[in-house]
Amino acid sequence: MKALITITVFAIVMIASARNGVAADAATNWSHQCASCHGKDGKGDTAMGKKLGVKDYHDAKVQAAFSDAEMERAIKEGVKTNGKETMKPFAIKLSNADIKALAAYIRSFKK
Repeated sequence: MKALITITVFAIVMIASARNGVAADAATNWSHQCASCHGKDGKGDTAMGKKLGVKDYHDAKVQAAFSDAEMERAIKEGVKTNGKETMKPFAIKLSNADIKALAAYIRSFKK
């Protein structure tokens, strides 16, 4: 559960910039919304990722710690840790299809 919260928090933090209303592919959404914390490669090796304790999405054990539904919910609703918002919700910025595609993109990092 703690790994899920951490992963979710960082994914939402990455999705901080607003969309222009045009659907983008998952890699573009990742680059614009997630990479600043999670890293372009999904390893979380960024200043913010280190500060927040972002997990390495290449690690199969990390990926096994959360379901697609949990990941999608975290992206949509955001993440709170100890009552503090650690990842903003992106339901307003991303469509359901974009969120599902982003979850699949995150799964593609797994080795």
